[in-house]
Amino acid sequence: MTDRIVIAGAGPAGATAARTLRAEGYTGRIVLVGAEHHGPYRRPMVSKDLLDGTREIDRCLLEPEKYWAESDIELRVATMVADIDTDRRRLWLSTGESLDYDALLLATGARARRLEQHPPVRVRSLRRVADIAPLRAAIDDGPLLIVGAGLVGLEVAATARGLGADVRILHSGAAPLDRTVPPEVSTLVADLHAEHGVRIENGVRLARLEQIDRRGVVATATDGRTWTASSALVAIGAVPDTALARTAGIAVYDGILVDEQYRTSTSGVYAAGDAASRFNRPRDRHERGEHWNSALADGRAVAKSILGQQITDIDVPWGWSTQYGVSLQFAGWTCSYDELIVRGSIDSRDFTALALAGGALVGAVSVGRPRDIRAARELIATGVVRPTAAWADESTDLADRAQPPVPAAR
Repeated sequence: MTDRIVIAGAGPAGATAARTLRAEGYTGRIVLVGAEHHGPYRRPMVSKDLLDGTREIDRCLLEPEKYWAESDIELRVATMVADIDTDRRRLWLSTGESLDYDALLLATGARARRLEQHPPVRVRSLRRVADIAPLRAAIDDGPLLIVGAGLVGLEVAATARGLGADVRILHSGAAPLDRTVPPEVSTLVADLHAEHGVRIENGVRLARLEQIDRRGVVATATDGRTWTASSALVAIGAVPDTALARTAGIAVYDGILVDEQYRTSTSGVYAAGDAASRFNRPRDRHERGEHWNSALADGRAVAKSILGQQITDIDVPWGWSTQYGVSLQFAGWTCSYDELIVRGSIDSRDFTALALAGGALVGAVSVGRPRDIRAARELIATGVVRPTAAWADESTDLADRAQPPVPAAR
C-alpha cells in the first residue's frame, strides 16, 4: 500500500468502506466517487419517507456533509469512473481527470431492471433520489399501476395509498414477495394490501406496456387482459452495474465475481455491494446480496480486506420492509428449506417463521419479534442443529438456541 485508494460508487457499500478505512487507521488518500448529486444517503427511505415527503434528503444522509472533509475523504459527487487501465493502475473520471491508485473498489451498485420494450414516457422506475420527483408526480396525478410485487413495488404501493392514490399491482409470480418469504407469509402480505384497497394480480405475464395518450398507459397481458392507469411504476428487481468491470476485462457473471476476500480476478481491484457476487464457501457458490444491510456489511469487510486483514465471518443477509405500519423482517435464505416452523401466529401478525434444512436454521421471517431475527442470524451462521420440537418450543427464547447443549451431569 502506498497512498491512494479509489472507490467507484458512493452508495452504502462504497461509503461504508471509506469510513471503515479511516476507522481502521488508513492514513493515505481516499477518493470516493459518486454519480449522484447528493452525498451518501439511506436508500431504504427512497420508497418511504422521501417519497411521501415526510423527510428531506438532508435528514437521510449517512453522514453530515462536513464529515467527509473532516475525515479527509475526497467525496466527488456527480462524477463517475469512466475507464480503468488495470495494468498501470490508473483510471479516468467523467471530468477528464486521471488518478493512479494502489487499490480500487468497485461499488457500482445496481440499476432498475427494465421491461424488454422501450418504456413509454409515463412509466417510471425507482432506485435513487432523482427518481422520486417524477414518481411522486405520477402518484399525485391519478391511478398508479405497479408492475412487480417485490419489496420496492409493495413499499411504493403502501406509500401511494397513504397519499390517497388508487393502486393496482401486476405480478408475474405466484404470490407477492415470493422470492423473499415463504408462501404462508406471502398470504399475509396480500391480505395486508387488500385491507388497504390494493389489489394484487398474480401470474400476470405482460405482453406490452404502452402509452395510450398523454394522460395514461395500458398494460396488456399475454392472455389478452388489459389494465389502464395514469402512470406505471416498473419494479421488477435490479441488475448489477458491471459495465465498468466488464470493459476493464474483470470477470463478471451475475455481478462482479469476487472471492471470500472481495478480490476480483484482477490484482488490486475489489468489488462489494449490489454489484458484487461473492463466493459463499458454506453454500459453495457465488451469491449477490441485494439488501441495504448486506451492502453495509460488505463495505466494512472489503475495507479490512484491502488493508490486508483476513475476512472469516459468514455474512448472513437480512433486511426489513415496512408497509402500512407493519414491519416485516427477514434473515438468511428464507425460501430454501425442507420444513417451516411458525412460532406465534401469522394471522395475528405476531410470529417468527423458521426455515429449516436438515434440522438447521437457514432462514427466518418475523413480524413483531425483532429479537428473534437478531438471534436467527447467529443461529444461521453457526449452523446449530436441533430437533423440530425444540425449534417450535416457545417456552424457550430463540436466542437460547444459539447456545450449545449443556452436558448432562455425571
